[in-house]
Amino acid sequence: MATGKYSRVDGRKSSSYCSLATIVVFVIFCLVGIWMFMSSSIVPVKNSEFLSVETGNEVKQTLSKSDSKQFDDTSGDLSGAETREDGSGLYSKELGITNEDNSLDNLVVESNNEEKESQDSAEKNQEENHANESSDEKTESESGQKMVDEDDGKDRETNARDRESNLETGEAENEGGEMKNKLHTESEESSGENGSESAESGKNYGVDGTADKLKHVGKEANLTEEKNGKNQDEHLELSADHNIVESKENNQASNEILPAGTQSEILTETTTQNGAWSTQAVESQNEKKSQQSSTSSKNNDHHWKLCKSTAGPDYIPCLDNWQVIRKLPSTMHYEHRERHCPDEAPTCLVPLPEGYKRSVKWPKSRDKIWYYNVPHTKLAEVKGHQNWVKVTGEYLTFPGGGTQFVNGALHYIDFIRESVPEIAWGKRTRVVLDVGCGVASFGGYLFERNVLAMSFAPKDEHEAQVQFALERGIPAILNVMGTKRLPFPSSVFDLVHCARCRRHILRHILGGKLLLELNRVLRPGGYFVWSATPVYRKGPEDVGIWQEMSRLTKSMCWELVVVKKDKLNNVGAAIYRKPTSNDCYNKRSRNAPPLCEESDDPNAAWDVPLQACMHKVPVDSTKRGSLWPAQWPERLEKPPYWLNSQVGVYGKAAQSDLTADYSHWKKVVSQSYLSGMGIDWSSVRNVIDMKAVYGGFAAALKDLKVWVMNVVPIDSPDTLPIIYERGLFGMYHDWCESFNTYPRTYDVVHADHLFSSIKKRCKLVAVIAEVDRILRPEGKLILRDNLETISEVESMAKSLQWEIRMIYSKDNEGLLCVRKTFWRPTEEEPIKSAIV
Repeated sequence: MATGKYSRVDGRKSSSYCSLATIVVFVIFCLVGIWMFMSSSIVPVKNSEFLSVETGNEVKQTLSKSDSKQFDDTSGDLSGAETREDGSGLYSKELGITNEDNSLDNLVVESNNEEKESQDSAEKNQEENHANESSDEKTESESGQKMVDEDDGKDRETNARDRESNLETGEAENEGGEMKNKLHTESEESSGENGSESAESGKNYGVDGTADKLKHVGKEANLTEEKNGKNQDEHLELSADHNIVESKENNQASNEILPAGTQSEILTETTTQNGAWSTQAVESQNEKKSQQSSTSSKNNDHHWKLCKSTAGPDYIPCLDNWQVIRKLPSTMHYEHRERHCPDEAPTCLVPLPEGYKRSVKWPKSRDKIWYYNVPHTKLAEVKGHQNWVKVTGEYLTFPGGGTQFVNGALHYIDFIRESVPEIAWGKRTRVVLDVGCGVASFGGYLFERNVLAMSFAPKDEHEAQVQFALERGIPAILNVMGTKRLPFPSSVFDLVHCARCRRHILRHILGGKLLLELNRVLRPGGYFVWSATPVYRKGPEDVGIWQEMSRLTKSMCWELVVVKKDKLNNVGAAIYRKPTSNDCYNKRSRNAPPLCEESDDPNAAWDVPLQACMHKVPVDSTKRGSLWPAQWPERLEKPPYWLNSQVGVYGKAAQSDLTADYSHWKKVVSQSYLSGMGIDWSSVRNVIDMKAVYGGFAAALKDLKVWVMNVVPIDSPDTLPIIYERGLFGMYHDWCESFNTYPRTYDVVHADHLFSSIKKRCKLVAVIAEVDRILRPEGKLILRDNLETISEVESMAKSLQWEIRMIYSKDNEGLLCVRKTFWRPTEEEPIKSAIV
């Protein structure tokens, strides 16, 4: 019979029989307690504190975390093993298994093994805070004996209570693990799981100790088990087969692999010697957040309906609110063409036109589009003789003409340059505003001169003119010069062009409010090109308008640079220049129009009424507008001179902030967006960045044949002037409301950390419905945000029958790429406000 190993302090020998009996009783006591504990822990739980066990395909594991790093998708941190790409949309979590007695084919653990592992884990937690799995009864017994105090039986009882306490404090962890075992979904190593199995989101994994988080799509994943000699580190690798993005783009197989970084290990557990352990408080808190996120995600399953409105496939919520339009006291100043958003943003989906098909690619789209994509012929009937648009078989064709340039826009563009060589298209003049654009042929052909034109026109009797422009791949928005300021900052456009502007531009004749609004957005020293009949015709009406225009522009201190006639098109243009100093203002005999009050902010532009006043020109060399920007393309990369004394959005000096932002986006775009998402960028033309900040995303795409509408949300830092200073363009917007564009406008919608903030003010489902409205079928949504928001959007995307192209996460930050399909629901939802 074996003798006892322990003796009392006073040296008296204890009976070996008693010692053995005590140990046996203690072990039996522990086993019974653990059995009772496990019996209660495996009862199915229905409350929100646990993830649903019905999915049967989620395995959680969280490792110790290091400090967060700024999230970006580079070759170094966007490895193939750190992404999941699939259209199925189901999460599958990878589990590292290093137990020599278990394999990937043996994931069912008998209940007696569960008892042994759980007891071993609980006992060793008390001693060493790092566990190694025990595989036999001898090790278990010896471990139990080491936990007995050498002093007396009282200490033994204390230690037993301690072990029970340890089990209780690890309840969330153990219950989660026992439930997984009960469901036969994993084989846990209690030693490897000790103190680290919180499952922060059920989807997050540490990568080489940097707390990179990974989420993989698919019901099954290939796991590769790697063992080292010391059995201290566990490695989990994904099969290279799962680094391929499912893609339906033609000839994109070579672009489906994510950027280099490739098949690196995605899970490395550290030992007590080379890593830090997480605390129970952190683990439990993260688990609660994870379960809340999962519950929220499941609650986001949405039953979509089809919007039923008078506008049908062309429904624009804030411009088709007939309930408000019918009640307007006056429409004299085009109030009925302005924004009137419904009290609650719609959550239905706009139908597709019958026969809709994928848009014609640029540059062919500039000359022709599919008729059934924009099935409107009224404009062809009214303006066909001016070469606006014609119906040609199954296409609508655009000869490149316009009211003022029947023989082609390019000749007209060159005519303007020849009239005033200082305009210098594509160098000094980069960003243009085209007022009353028609089908935007002027802006479409300015691309050949390296010029961006922001074209706008109202949704009026010129049926679908802006929709034609957008379908052609030409930048345009729906807007009207009515009673509100345009959604742009002051002093940002290098040139303003207004063809055929007659009484419209002078409608507010008493104060000249519309022309004063164009003065607000025109850069000091910039040109205003007025091409209209009063310039070159001598009828009584035209003469009267010319005289009134001359009086108003003189009082505004605009210099009439030239009046010239285009003999080919038989039209003329008057070109004015805005002053670069306040000298003229101060010398006027009459203060009319008056200068604005000092308190009037010229950059305030969202839903601000027009005023009949002018803002002073900045003359301080440190102020924006006092100097002309660098020529294009230098201005894209050169930080504006007026950022010297400011602090940037990210906390650095503004110029350094902008430079770092540009470097970041060049890296992300070149190493991830262009090659890692299965997007055929040759088919992409219209892009919108829903939260542009400095315009870095758009700047990084400068070498592609795309244009980007940079949107600065009204609740974000006002960086839109910087975007214009760089030779890009954009506008202000509130994403709790619909955007001023037709349905099916954009090929790519990009949103960087927007949704997590916008959902604090409005329903995220309404924002997603708006994204669906403006995104073309087969278009892509690229979303960067926190994991909770990524999960919510992914859930809604699946309910929309969108394809999940790629999802990646790291440091609680995520990247999601989804593709919209042609799917539309069949059930309709009448929109009372949009029915005439």
